[in-house]
Amino acid sequence: MTDRDRAASCQGPYGVETGPGACGDPARFEVARYRRTPLRVCPVHLGPSLLLADGVLWPPEISLIR
Repeated sequence: MTDRDRAASCQGPYGVETGPGACGDPARFEVARYRRTPLRVCPVHLGPSLLLADGVLWPPEISLIR
């Protein structure tokens, strides 16, 4: 695990770290996406991100990053 992994914060269900609904929790999972950077999310946003984020592969590829 790298320092980058430890410092990662949740990107929420849409893949954005900033904004009025920003989560701020530490990311625990990485969701693979088609032609996009992987989406890092907390346990609360894992399910919604599979349904709402752009480019999520199906069947989903989820990695534990912590």
